[in-house]
Amino acid sequence: MKSLVIYFSRAGENYAVGKMEKGNTEVIAEYIKEFTGADLFRCDPAEPYSENYRECCREAIAKQRSDARPELTAYLDSIEDYDVIYIGGPVYCGEYPQEIYSQLDRLSFAGKVIKPFTTHEGSGLGKCVEVLRKKCAGGKVEEGLAIKDSEVLLPESKALVRDWVIR
Repeated sequence: MKSLVIYFSRAGENYAVGKMEKGNTEVIAEYIKEFTGADLFRCDPAEPYSENYRECCREAIAKQRSDARPELTAYLDSIEDYDVIYIGGPVYCGEYPQEIYSQLDRLSFAGKVIKPFTTHEGSGLGKCVEVLRKKCAGGKVEEGLAIKDSEVLLPESKALVRDWVIR
C-alpha cells in the first residue's frame, strides 16, 4: 500500500523546548516516512507564521476565528495514487492549523485510510479526529497518535510512531 504524509510544521520558538530548527511535526512525519516509505507533503504557508511562539499563537487563533484558508506555496492536485494518508500538525486551540484545511479542502478522500497525528503540549488530538471525519468524507479515519512536543525527540516517541504505523 502506498502512503502519503500531509502535514504542517513550524520551526522557530516552541513553548516546551525553545528554538527549533525543524518543527516537531516534521520530525514525526520523517519517522513515518522511515517506517513506511511514505511520500511527504508539507503545507507551507505563503505567509509564514512568526518565529515568536506567542505571536504565532495569536496569528493561529485569528486564522481559526475567521475560518481562513491561507494560501500555500504549493498544493497537491490529487491523492489518487495513495491508499493511506497520514495527516498531521501541531494543535492550535484544539485543531490543526488552517493551512492543513487549505490543502484538504481540495482533495477527495473516498476509499482512503486516514491516520491523524498531532504534536502538542497538553491538547492531545484535540478536535482533529472529529474535524477530519467531516472533511475527509468517504475515507476511513482511524485511531490517531498524539505526541507531546517536549517528548518528540525521545527514543520512546520514535518507537510509539513505529508501533502506530504498523497497526
